[in-house]
Amino acid sequence: MRKQKGFSLIELLIVVAIILIIAAIAIPNLLRARISANDAAAASTIRTMNTAEVTYSTTYVANGFAPNLTDLGPNGTDCSAAKIDATHSCLVDNVVGCALTTGCPKGGYNYFLTSSVTTLPVPDYTASASPLGVGTTGSRDYCSNTDAVVRMNAATPAALLTAAVDLPTCAAIANYVALQ
Repeated sequence: MRKQKGFSLIELLIVVAIILIIAAIAIPNLLRARISANDAAAASTIRTMNTAEVTYSTTYVANGFAPNLTDLGPNGTDCSAAKIDATHSCLVDNVVGCALTTGCPKGGYNYFLTSSVTTLPVPDYTASASPLGVGTTGSRDYCSNTDAVVRMNAATPAALLTAAVDLPTCAAIANYVALQ
């Protein structure tokens, strides 16, 4: 009788089945972890936008708050002193500080910035974030305004925002709860 070299087909099928079972258990947990990380990053980015707005309003006193994300972002990718002004203050990165009117996508979320008026000085702002895909990239909507309190939409699933949340909605809507 000859000595067997290698594995039999049954042994290989058992190993593949075990790997598939482990993957079926692990992949949903990894996706949930990714969504949680995107949610945390969105809340952090809204906090960064609050800080950028306060810095902008103290640097450019005559302008008040920045009325859009372009004013908070860089001029392209250049943050040299000669390129920084009230329309490109370089307080947020070029991804969040984009010139898109449909929102600036970053890390599974779409970011918006609006104000109640666009004439100078701008008296207020509302920063908001919405997942690009509910249940796939994020699970909550976030917003904040001049009070710098980051609010989270407690409704599940979150509504996909296609435009910025306005100041009264962010400040008063019942299903937005303040994050600690």
